[in-house]
Amino acid sequence: VQLQAYGGGLVQAGGSLRLSCAASGRTSSTNVMAWFRQVPGKEREFVSAVTWNGGSTYYADSVKGRFTISRDNAKNTVYLQMDSLKPEDTAVYYCAARAATVVTYSHRQYRYWGQGTLVTVSS
Repeated sequence: VQLQAYGGGLVQAGGSLRLSCAASGRTSSTNVMAWFRQVPGKEREFVSAVTWNGGSTYYADSVKGRFTISRDNAKNTVYLQMDSLKPEDTAVYYCAARAATVVTYSHRQYRYWGQGTLVTVSS
């Protein structure tokens, strides 16, 4: 499975960005797709996840109500709509996938990773 993330950039606080992550290869191994983020010196942290049919979504408390995850299986793509962005959302965002159908918040449980896309929110 190959994951290609894109859509990051520089935005002012209060603004919006939409990240996309396109999967290719053995997409049957992407039952759960998720977004994580990481800042230098800190561990990669869970942001959001979605199950294979989009029926269940999960969010970190820090982004709940501001971020929305969705997926389009016809396009093998997962999206992260980020609204009301804050400077503390600044990070490299990674998409990830796992074949198991159970959502986990631990980055160690995800086998497939995209290359990361930088989101910078200015105050």
